[in-house]
Order: sequence, then structure tokens, then C-alpha cells
Amino acid sequence: MDVVRIFRGSLQVDSIDPADRGLAYGDGLFETMRVHRGDIPWLDAHLQRLQRGAQRLAIDLPGEASLRAEIAAMCAGQDSAVFKLMVTRGAGGRGYAPPMHSEPTWILSLHDAPASMPAIDIVWCLTTLADQPALAGIKHCNRLEQVLARREVVAANADEGLMRDVSGNVISATSANLFIHDGDGWCTPKIDRSGVAGICRDWLLRHARVRETVLDRDAVERSSAIFLCNAVRGILPVRRLDAREWPASEDVRDLQRQLAEAHPGLA
Repeated sequence: MDVVRIFRGSLQVDSIDPADRGLAYGDGLFETMRVHRGDIPWLDAHLQRLQRGAQRLAIDLPGEASLRAEIAAMCAGQDSAVFKLMVTRGAGGRGYAPPMHSEPTWILSLHDAPASMPAIDIVWCLTTLADQPALAGIKHCNRLEQVLARREVVAANADEGLMRDVSGNVISATSANLFIHDGDGWCTPKIDRSGVAGICRDWLLRHARVRETVLDRDAVERSSAIFLCNAVRGILPVRRLDAREWPASEDVRDLQRQLAEAHPGLA
């Protein structure tokens, strides 16, 4: 069910310009959202993060009203799906320096929802995340570190992989944020030098007792419960990390129930 629409500014076009800076340099942002019964429950949060990323990268965004109208039209009648929104700076000449003025490129696409996963098996990835505070938190289009790490996950026949920064601190999975229970409560890695500040992560920080902290490998492996989360799959309990195993956790189930009330598509 892949449906794609491409816009250059406000004009719908048939293809992406070969000189597009998103294609050449990853000069852009994206959001991946869960559709539930024709609606995106967390659309406001996704568009707010997109706006923050656009301000950080100095990318001009077109009017939000027209974007919302296009999203609503594409999602209408979809009971359960994934909606991806990508915006790039647009076309520019050769070289890294961005043009003074450019029309952003918008790519809107609709995809089948993923199958549910009651619990997952994960591994440690060798690929590390570089420290770059200027990009930390935002969902920019340069994801080569995650591409390399995902190859490791596939080779290990696992569902996901945990990534650390160059100092050895645990940051996240390849496409999800990490939460552990350390005996005193839930905690999640800080996202101030690398990683993505996920929408589901933000919801948990606001609605559950969670603290942000620095985590190393030992802290993760000593934890009494562990889960990953993102805005497409919700909360994913971890069953196994390499040789370490965890039983099903009632604390995780309780968070899943709370999340389902806020976003029925993630039940």
C-alpha cells in the first residue's frame, strides 16, 4: 500500500530534482507517524518537532494548514497505517553551502502498519553514534550510523540493536528509544549530544515517573526491566539482550495500558 506524493513548495510534482540537497547531503528532516482510524493522534507533537528541527537547520517550512490538509486527505479511510513526512531544503548547486533561498521539497508517503511484536530480542551494536550537539534530538535525514548498525542487527537475526556513543554511553536502539528500570524507577538516556528525542519518549517523560540519566552497558544489563519505544510501534518489551534475559514485567504492561489510552493505535 505504498502511496507517495511529492511537492516542491506548494506545487505537486512527479519526481525529486536530482540536485535536491536531501538526496545529495541528507539536508532535511523526517517524521514517521502511526495512523489510527483515519487520524494521527500525535500529529501536533510530530509537527512541533519538525518545526524545531527546521529552525535548527534553517529550513523554511510552507504553511502548516495546507500540509495538514494533505495529510488528512491521504489518511482518510485508513484504519491502521504508517505515515512518513520528509522535508528537504530543496534543490541547490554543487557544494555544501546551502543556497540563500530555496523551495523545500516535501515527500508524503503512506505505508502498511507493522505487525505487532509482544516482546523482542535485541543485541549490542558495534557501530557508535558520533557526538554532535547541534544535531542531537532532531530527526534529520542523515542516518548512515543507523544504517550500519541495522546491518549488524540483521546479521544477528535480532529484532533491534542498542547503540552507544563514542564514550561508551548507551543512547538508544537503531530506531527506538531505550528505557530501563534500575530498581529505583524508570530511566532513559540523555539525548543532548546524540540520538533522537522520540515522540513516544517525550510522552513517557511527561506522563510516567522517568528520569533522564547517563547509562552504561552494565547499568542496562543489571536492570530489572527494559523496553524500547517509538511512535509507530509504541512500547516494545525486551525479552533478551544477547545472553541476558528478562521475564515479562507488570510494570511494562502498566505503561503499555497507559499509552494505549493516550494513543489507541499503539494498543
